[in-house]
Amino acid sequence: MKRLAALLMLIVLSTASAAAPVRIKDIANFDGVRGNDLIGYGLVVGLDGTGDSLRNAPFTEEMLAGLLERLGVNVTDDALRSKNVAAVVVTAALPPFARSGSRIDVGVSAIGDAQSLLGGTLVMTPLKAADGDIYAVAQGSIISGGAAIAGEASRVVEGVPTGGKIPAGARVEREVAFDFSQIQNIRIALRNADFTTAGRIEDVINREFSRSVAVMQDGGTVIVEFRKLGQINPARVLGRIENLEVEPEDRAKVVIDHKAGTIVMGEHVRISHVAVSQGNLTLRVSEAPQASQPNPFADGETVTLPRSFAELREEPGIGFAEVAGEASLSDVIDGLNALGVQPRDMIDILKSIHAAGALHADLIVE
Repeated sequence: MKRLAALLMLIVLSTASAAAPVRIKDIANFDGVRGNDLIGYGLVVGLDGTGDSLRNAPFTEEMLAGLLERLGVNVTDDALRSKNVAAVVVTAALPPFARSGSRIDVGVSAIGDAQSLLGGTLVMTPLKAADGDIYAVAQGSIISGGAAIAGEASRVVEGVPTGGKIPAGARVEREVAFDFSQIQNIRIALRNADFTTAGRIEDVINREFSRSVAVMQDGGTVIVEFRKLGQINPARVLGRIENLEVEPEDRAKVVIDHKAGTIVMGEHVRISHVAVSQGNLTLRVSEAPQASQPNPFADGETVTLPRSFAELREEPGIGFAEVAGEASLSDVIDGLNALGVQPRDMIDILKSIHAAGALHADLIVE
């Protein structure tokens, strides 16, 4: 039982010493240095009969007819019977400082009734940002991680064959206007806001430049004022700042995933003096109806007689397991494992300890 608990219970266990230093770039983002989401609507061709049914996907039929007309081919609705075409939504992320002509990855997802995009090729598709302007154009062969096999009466699907990727499948055609050299200050935004961590970032930056150039605005923001450094290149300054190391702080958390039966606990989780008892109560009810039939040629009818069996079994508990006050994470795990319960029972125990006010951590249930 304890071995099963150890296998299924994931524990983040750190040493008793302070957290290891990490770079600022790994725990924070620089304001303005961000990507932009792109989206487009296009056609995938070259499928092996696994495309959209044009009568069930009229948008695919309209787009295919428009594409052929732009290429100088006049078609009528009755002439479109292809099963090798699928309508797709194309998504991508334009990275910061992307320049015209650079390549980016794109994702492709079917929106019609196509069965698979395996072997398909995306036709030239413009990608737009939230402002409605075209920033990239995508085209290329699709790589899909799924597979589908179909017969006359059955079909087997592995993964998701209606979605895929095109590595370096889009070329940037328009750059985001942003003159980084003209900025006067920049904000450093912590991914996990914490006043202690923000204060340490302020201190390490000011020590690096031997002057007060960084100011902590709140628990999630530190402002760096470049004008206090004179005539400098902001990009080079940020290159020095992002590699500075700090020791981040975090809140005590217990994260529970009911579906996977996983428990993740941080280093700072503490439990006050508490005693826990756990036992199992099993109630089993089974039905075994019997049919009673009359004798041959007798004047009667068949009657179904109910037969029920009920059993109530209570497994003996282990009594109370005591967890000492202000126990460390390893003490908490030892105390819970002493109960000899499965991980899903530990989830209920942790909830009960939290409800009793003895678990000093944020309890997050997913």
